Amino acid sequence: MTNSILFTNGRLIDGALVDIAVQNGLIAWIGSPSQCPVPCGSTIDFSGFIVSSPFVEPHAHLDKAFLADRISNPAGDLMGAIKGLEEVRTTITHQDIVERATRAVKLMSQNGVTSIRTHADTTLSGGLSSVHALLEVKQECSHFMDIQVAMLLEWPITGIDGKERQALARDAIAAGVDVVGGCPHLDPDPRGAVEFLLGLAIDSGLPLDLHADENMRPDSTDLEHLADVVIRDNVSHQVNASHCVSLSTRSEYDIDRIAAKAATGSITITALPQTNLYLQERGVSTNPARAITPIHRLQQAGVVVAAGADNLQDPFNLVGRGDPLEIASLLMISAHSTANQAIQMVTSNAHRAVHGVTISLAVGERADFAAIPATNLRESIAMGPPDRIVVYGGVVIDNQIRNRK
Repeated sequence: MTNSILFTNGRLIDGALVDIAVQNGLIAWIGSPSQCPVPCGSTIDFSGFIVSSPFVEPHAHLDKAFLADRISNPAGDLMGAIKGLEEVRTTITHQDIVERATRAVKLMSQNGVTSIRTHADTTLSGGLSSVHALLEVKQECSHFMDIQVAMLLEWPITGIDGKERQALARDAIAAGVDVVGGCPHLDPDPRGAVEFLLGLAIDSGLPLDLHADENMRPDSTDLEHLADVVIRDNVSHQVNASHCVSLSTRSEYDIDRIAAKAATGSITITALPQTNLYLQERGVSTNPARAITPIHRLQQAGVVVAAGADNLQDPFNLVGRGDPLEIASLLMISAHSTANQAIQMVTSNAHRAVHGVTISLAVGERADFAAIPATNLRESIAMGPPDRIVVYGGVVIDNQIRNRK
């Protein structure tokens, strides 16, 4: 049979021991070992491995990856990182971005990621340099990774001062970005910024992914205003709000009220625990907040909550391994998620945030999955073991494939 593989004796995250047959890039059969009715050309033994739905990184900044030792951020906070980046932006070349971003993509692939949404700085000083570089990386890595490039539009985008940036946003769409995005909470008119970016996404037919309420101010209202507009105008569009950490400063009544609006508007929310824990609440010694969006109350309201790593070893986050299991571990520790909840946020929920649909290990689905050497799900998250087997479109991805031009 063409392009057919039988993966034997893998243990699913629910503990079931199964064989998985793959044909022509799709899952053709899943069932008890040694009972596969589908003829396969080759066999790979998954004994001793936990098999998971594919890891998805729903929020990356590949253009900034591995800049930690080149940019100073003495304040250690968000604005300090932004200022540090601006001071060296003229030293960052197209090839520099391509090389660092490609290194990050390969690292994530080794860890089991098969899909990435990356934001690309879209600024007057840098123009579309990050956009063009990441679109090149998207193309060069397409044989082993599905990459979406989202514009990260500089502020202000409202008022007279925003006209040039609005034109730049349209240039980014013409250049081929996959997603519209920006930071309304940094704009002088956050509500106007939300409405412009949503309108731009709808007009262009592209998904919207906002850096929303990335602060600890109780009066920050990006998410709520976004939901209000979506509901008011009966918008049916793929919309994600990332960060949303200021929601954690609100009363439980407000959280539940806003969460209900987000659920009604079908807005997915992406939690980014590693970078938010690093940047927020600097210098606060008494009762510091955890700076993570209130995941459980959002989920209780019916909101699909994804989770990602955000920045990778840059001035916004000095650490990170490009590993969704690292994020799952942080979710268990800092957000009190269960192992099953954590793994769902970096797999099926993350896929929903990025692609608009959930994904699972099921017959007929695309054959993307990761096999992790561990005896159970909890152990895989706790240990984060290397030597994972990554399957992308029915192909076992190794370094030879990753390095192929």
